[in-house]
Amino acid sequence: MWRAITRAAVNLPVPVTLTQQLQRQHSTNLHLLQKFIYTNKVSGITMANETPKVVFVLGGPGAGKGTQCSKIVDRFQFTHLSAGDLLREERSREGSEFGSLIEDYIRNGKIVPVEVTCSLLENAMKNSGKTRFLIDGFPRNQDNLDGWNRQMGDKADMQFVLFFDCSEDVCVQRCLGRGQSGSGRSDDNMESLKKRIQTYNNDSLPIIKHFENDGKVKTIDASPDADKVFSEVERVFVASGF
Repeated sequence: MWRAITRAAVNLPVPVTLTQQLQRQHSTNLHLLQKFIYTNKVSGITMANETPKVVFVLGGPGAGKGTQCSKIVDRFQFTHLSAGDLLREERSREGSEFGSLIEDYIRNGKIVPVEVTCSLLENAMKNSGKTRFLIDGFPRNQDNLDGWNRQMGDKADMQFVLFFDCSEDVCVQRCLGRGQSGSGRSDDNMESLKKRIQTYNNDSLPIIKHFENDGKVKTIDASPDADKVFSEVERVFVASGF
């Protein structure tokens, strides 16, 4: 009888702890990340024998980066690359194996691994055939900056950081209004905004400070209406030779 009980016990399912579940999810995400990097590897960027010029566009969620970038594109013939939009496009692309990985980071207000973002940016730059780029919402932390320097440091000429400085209250109101008007973004809600703002304060502001210490930040007051903000943006680009 004891032998029968022992045999039965061997076949019992082993309980899975929360820690084990998280470890399995991490392993799955890591595997997807490695696969993404391999399948999106770019051999190099060659654009009319000219090193592309890059302006990083930074600011809190709702600071108006996208609106101002569209105006810069029209006025100064830059190509606008939004790190967030590229990630959202990949997330929603039919058949993408990496959509759930990206969605997990975005929905939880976390910064997507730099290898993913840099691969998408590099591909977009290469495919555009252009030489002037606004890179919107990147680099967002030290890991982003280190990854950019490793992967793109010798392939692009970073001109300056265009920093849209805006109060937290105004940013929140803009994002919530955007969500209520049907932006379609899963992170335009109060829960995600709290996480995004915390991430911005903890990780992105130190990067802006880093560039500021190098004299490479052009600060714009983003609180007024879009046209007034752009008048200051225009002055910066003209003064920078564009």
